[in-house]
Amino acid sequence: MSNEYRNFLALSYDELEELNLQAKSDRMNRVPADEIREKRLKYLADEKRIKAVTVLFSDLEGRLHLLDYDKKFLLGSYENLTFDGSSIRGFTAQKESDLRLGIDWTSFYWVPADVFGTGKVLVFGDVIDKDGSQYSGDLRGVLKNYAEKLFNEKKYTLNASAEIEGFLFAGKDAERKYHETRKFEFINSGGYYHVLPLDPLRAFIDTAAEVQRAMGFKNEKDHPEVAPSQFEINFSYAEAVAAADQIQLYKLLCRQIANNMGYTACFLPKPIVGVNGSGMHTNVSVSEGKTNLFWDEKGEEKLSKFGWDFLDRILSHALDLCLVFNSSVNAYRRLDPHFEAPNQIRASATDRGAMIRVPIGNHRSMRTEVRAVAPDANPYLTLYGIFKTGLDGTIAKVKDLRAGGRYLPDNIQKAIDDFKDSKWIAEILGPDVQGRYVDLKQAAANRSPRELGTIVKDSEVQFHHAVYNQSLWNLF
Repeated sequence: MSNEYRNFLALSYDELEELNLQAKSDRMNRVPADEIREKRLKYLADEKRIKAVTVLFSDLEGRLHLLDYDKKFLLGSYENLTFDGSSIRGFTAQKESDLRLGIDWTSFYWVPADVFGTGKVLVFGDVIDKDGSQYSGDLRGVLKNYAEKLFNEKKYTLNASAEIEGFLFAGKDAERKYHETRKFEFINSGGYYHVLPLDPLRAFIDTAAEVQRAMGFKNEKDHPEVAPSQFEINFSYAEAVAAADQIQLYKLLCRQIANNMGYTACFLPKPIVGVNGSGMHTNVSVSEGKTNLFWDEKGEEKLSKFGWDFLDRILSHALDLCLVFNSSVNAYRRLDPHFEAPNQIRASATDRGAMIRVPIGNHRSMRTEVRAVAPDANPYLTLYGIFKTGLDGTIAKVKDLRAGGRYLPDNIQKAIDDFKDSKWIAEILGPDVQGRYVDLKQAAANRSPRELGTIVKDSEVQFHHAVYNQSLWNLF
C-alpha cells in the first residue's frame, strides 16, 4: 500500500529543525537521561502517526546498522531488545550470540520523510552484553562511558567536529559494480569551490545541506572539493558522542540522497588514482565549563600547554593509531605526498602534509586538527583513540617530536603489525577487541595485493566495509 493513503508522520523541514535543535540543546545541557526518556516515551505514545522507531548501532569497523521496531512493541519492550550478535562482523561468536540494545534516548532524531520514509524516527542504541554491562566491542558505548567519566571526575567536555569529504559518482551502486565496470564516472568536472549553480553536484550538496539543517546539524559551509565530483558539507562542533553520531548520519543521508538522485555517494579514501583523495579532518578540543583548555593567548600558535601536550601524545602514539585512522586497504593510497596527504608524523600551523595541524583560533574555537583520518574510519573508535591518547597517553622522549622525519605506513599490513604489537592499544581497547579488529583488517589485507600499484584493484572496493553489497557478504 502506498504511503500516500496512510496518515504517517511527515513533518515540514522547519518543524523538523525546531524539534531536532531542542533535542540537541537537551543533550548539550545534559538534561537527566531519565527525564528525556520519559519525554520521548510520552511523545511516541501520543503521536499516532509514527509506525516504527529505527534504532541505530555500529559494528567494530564502523559500519552502521539499522533495526526497525514497531512503535507499539518498542513502547512495551524497550528495556529488553535482543539481537543476534554473531551476525555482526567483529561482535560475538555464535555460541555467545545474544546481545541487547539499550536505547540512548538523548540521541533521538526526527527525520525528513522524503529521505528516510514516512512515519519513522531515529534513535541510537547502546549494545549491552549478557551480564548487563556495556559490550566491549561497541565503540560508541566505550566513547560514551569515557566521556561521561571525564565529565563526572574533572568536568571535562570532549568537543569534536569532522570535515568529511566524499565523491559523487554517476549511477546507483557504483562501488558495488566496480568489479564489473573497473571505473568510477565523475558527474562534474569542476574543482575547489567551483561548480555551476544548478550543476548535479551542486543540487546534491544543496539537498544534503537542507536535510542536515532539518536534522539539527547546525551547518557552517558546503562546497565542491579539489577533485572533480568531490564534496564537503561542514557542520558545527558537538560533544564527542553526538559528533560521532552526526558523522554516521551524514554518510547515511548522503548515500540515500545520492541514491534517490540516481548517483552514488562514495566515501572510499582514494577511489581514483591521479586526483586528491577524501579525508575526514577531525577537529578536537577539551573544555572545562565555558573555558576552552586549548586556548592560551600567549601560547605558541595560541595553543595552551595543555593543548600541546595533548597533541604530543597523539604524535607519540601515531603508529599505534594509524590503523584506527586508516582502516581500509584503499586508505593507504590517500597517504600519497603528491596530493596534500597528511602522512608526516609532525605538527604544523601551515603545512597540510603534517599529520596534525594547529588552525587559527580564538578563546572559543581553538583546537587541533587531526588530518590523517580517512572518511571510512569508525568515528567512535577514532574519537576515543584521539581523546584517550591525547589525555592519558605518554609523550615520547624524542628530540624534535613535532618537527617530522617520521612517516605513517604506506600500506595496511605495516599498520596492522603496529596495531597488533601495540601495548597502548591493548590497554585502551583490551586484548580481545584488539585481536578481533586485527582479524578483520588482516582478512581485508589478505584479499588484496601487498603492493598497491597504480590502479585501484577490484578487491579494495569490492570488500570495502562500507559497500552495501549483500550478494558479497558471504565472501567477507
